[in-house]
Amino acid sequence: MTPGAESVVIRGQGLTKLFGAARAVDQIDLEVRRGRTLALIGPSGCGKTTTLRLIAGFEVPDGGVITLDGQVVAGPGRFVPPERRRVGMVFQDYALFPHLDLADNVAYGLPSRQDRAGRIREMLDLVGLAGLEHRYPHELSGGQQQRGALARALAPAPALLLLDEPFSNLDASLRARVRVEVCEILERVGATTIFVTHDQDEALSLADEVAVMDRGRILQVGAPEEVYSQPSRREVALLLGEANLLPGEVADGEVISELGRFPVQTPTSAGDRVDLVIRPEAISLESTEREGAATAEIVRREFFGHDQRLTVRLSNTGRLLTVRLGPTPSFHFGERVRLRVRGPVAVFPEAGSSGRPA
Repeated sequence: MTPGAESVVIRGQGLTKLFGAARAVDQIDLEVRRGRTLALIGPSGCGKTTTLRLIAGFEVPDGGVITLDGQVVAGPGRFVPPERRRVGMVFQDYALFPHLDLADNVAYGLPSRQDRAGRIREMLDLVGLAGLEHRYPHELSGGQQQRGALARALAPAPALLLLDEPFSNLDASLRARVRVEVCEILERVGATTIFVTHDQDEALSLADEVAVMDRGRILQVGAPEEVYSQPSRREVALLLGEANLLPGEVADGEVISELGRFPVQTPTSAGDRVDLVIRPEAISLESTEREGAATAEIVRREFFGHDQRLTVRLSNTGRLLTVRLGPTPSFHFGERVRLRVRGPVAVFPEAGSSGRPA
């Protein structure tokens, strides 16, 4: 590893942004190390894009400090404008200038003293658009426009790259392919990146770290596997991916629920009411009878080719659960099945109570 490869490029401490009485960003802390990618994910209006705009310099924070490459760019008595921050940004609608061809779009923002022609060729080669430099944005496909916007953002060699919902304007058929292409480009140049998304597939597959946001706050930051499988709170589990939420009660060091008994990882008291969060892929179905297993009826089946999603109704309570399986075996509407939980179960204090996960 090269010296400084793990240094922090961007750090936000206590970032706050008010719009009237609303706290769009509420005292958040974040940092991204060199060459790493952080995804900000959460529902619409949770503060993701406002956080990006604070880092870019398009908004002035009402509190907190932003440090970029060791230099304070926003804080008490100091504000560095966007054009002096060495931050590149790819907007949701790409924002290519319609009156400029691709080469001139990429050249926008390059210092006049730089070998502009050479840098343009280098960037277009990087994003796979060599030979298209004289096309205008309306002559490019959605995927080509997206890569053109990425080339323009990378051309000045920014210290930090920001992507705002970078794939939302692409057709579903293009999205997965372009996502892989962009990931490969960012890895090739070693870009330090923050991107905003509401798509869990994007966040989990592209990012080195995921920050789950809600109501202006970051609820949890960690590796994708950690945040998905070990959510720190109920809200994280429900915001990131599909989840089944069931009630339970603690007895003899276990949680008793409609799906059986599960161990409790941290100290609790007998009689405590808790909520269990179980991912759909953590449940398996069996057609054969097995003593002690919960039974259910298939009420809906959605087949996607690579997998299937089933909705089942528990026999004992009538509760509906979602189950994700591989493409086989094939289950049918009305079929009676037995359920087995074979993956992690997250246990939290019952909604309305306080405390850490049980």
